[in-house]
Amino acid sequence: MRAIATLLTATALSASIAAAAPPSFDMARLNEDVKTLSSDAFEGRGVDTPGETKTIAYISAQMKAAGLQPGGPGGKWTQDVPLLKSDIVGAPSLTLTMGGSAKPLTQGTEITVRAATNGQKAIDFKGVPLVFVGYGVKALERGWDDFKGADLKGKIMVVLVNDPDFEGGEGDFGGTTMTYYGRWTYKYEEGARQGAVGVLVIHEDKPASYGWNTVKNSNSNTMFDIVRADPKAEHPPMEAWIQRSLAVDLFKAAGLDFDAMKTAAQKKDFRPVTLNATLDASYAMKTGTIVSHNVLGRLPGKTHPNETVIYSAHWDHLGIGLPDSKGDRIYNGAQDNGSGVASLLEIARAFGKAPRTDRSIVFLAVTAEEKGLLGSEYYGANPIYPLATTAGMLNMDNVFGDSASRSYTISGVAKLGLLDMLIAEGNKLGRTYSPDPKTGTGGFYRSDHFSMAKQGVPALSFKPGIDLIDGGVTRGKALADAYTKDKYHQPADEWAPGWDMSAVGPDLALLYNTGRSLADSRVWPEWSADSEFKAKRDETKAERK
Repeated sequence: MRAIATLLTATALSASIAAAAPPSFDMARLNEDVKTLSSDAFEGRGVDTPGETKTIAYISAQMKAAGLQPGGPGGKWTQDVPLLKSDIVGAPSLTLTMGGSAKPLTQGTEITVRAATNGQKAIDFKGVPLVFVGYGVKALERGWDDFKGADLKGKIMVVLVNDPDFEGGEGDFGGTTMTYYGRWTYKYEEGARQGAVGVLVIHEDKPASYGWNTVKNSNSNTMFDIVRADPKAEHPPMEAWIQRSLAVDLFKAAGLDFDAMKTAAQKKDFRPVTLNATLDASYAMKTGTIVSHNVLGRLPGKTHPNETVIYSAHWDHLGIGLPDSKGDRIYNGAQDNGSGVASLLEIARAFGKAPRTDRSIVFLAVTAEEKGLLGSEYYGANPIYPLATTAGMLNMDNVFGDSASRSYTISGVAKLGLLDMLIAEGNKLGRTYSPDPKTGTGGFYRSDHFSMAKQGVPALSFKPGIDLIDGGVTRGKALADAYTKDKYHQPADEWAPGWDMSAVGPDLALLYNTGRSLADSRVWPEWSADSEFKAKRDETKAERK
């Protein structure tokens, strides 16, 4: 098993009611859900589009048909989620001057600029100096500070993606497993704290864990954020990515070697380096506030209805965006995350037909995951059901395996009793838990369970295994890599007839049994003693009495 202390005591485990044999799941119906949700008629399920209206109506109708009760406030199926919306008007005008030579930059080619979500309606600056700040990390608890007191006000930070250990740092960040400091979201947040005009993240496929097409497609369309009291505290005026090739030229113009500077940035004695370059930028933004929606269905518990187990999946994808090589502009999101929503609905149907659980079960389909986990962040800050009495969350994001697998996993690294329960239920079904094979991608911070974990709720995101019965790990890894390269956040993520659904039934059985075991128990799963989420959870213990 894992080399950590078991987080559920033997007494608690014995008190847990063993799950009954899982129900059968209707693969044809599941397949039809994905087909419908990822059809062109739903226009890629973009937030604040006709696709959202259709998606919300479809999910609500399916929940009602499954026997669920409306789980939103006031007896509604939805929770309103107010969001700031921002679009760049036209093409941004961008010019990078390196070593005295001006180079116009094209949106989506050398650079991808995100529409600002800090409340600004326009960007208009000239001659702003660029400063390389390594990985842009300030982690004093690890003895690490890439800034060394440098004044970044009125300047643009140029930063590497991932964290210093990913390609050979000094070990302060735990090796190749990405910490939150490696996430691009952190880089932008730190840029705001430093007072920078902007942050340019240097894209490299391996440390980012995806290609430039994913960057371009995910960041050149409409941007959203939750409505914040002080958005400028979270976002600098300019947030952008640049290609590695442009960064190489940028460093060369300053008499520097990119690879040598990258190596230097992996040491804690690194100091910021002013580059021989400035940036001019001019573009307007159309901004406003909209209301999107989380969808909630609920099955009240029979003995402890005020306690809750949550199943979750995000319903949104990227909508309509830049065309691919075939001219396709609809980002259908069949796997990401039509598969998760279809799984959520099928599990809901199973619970709807089964005897009621002791605790209540909530089925939560959240909005704007692709825009920064916004729907789940809003729910975490404005829960319909108290977080103190939420026993755990099982999240499903991109959960259809390529074919039947001996194994299963979760996104990222987590040490919590809810994972122990998942493993125990997997053992009963003859399934094997394998740790996330790509911890360098920062998977734990990339889906909606993270929003709830930050609030202390035990939460994990289930992922299919890659140890395939037909072809083993070699074939499983190849298929996973091909999806990331050719389909992830691209129009090619489409439903197709003849999908191999052999992995789905066993995975749904495991998820169903785990949720039922938790909902029929008196267990309160804990985070490990060294988890950054434990203290938040401990604060709520008194509220359960």
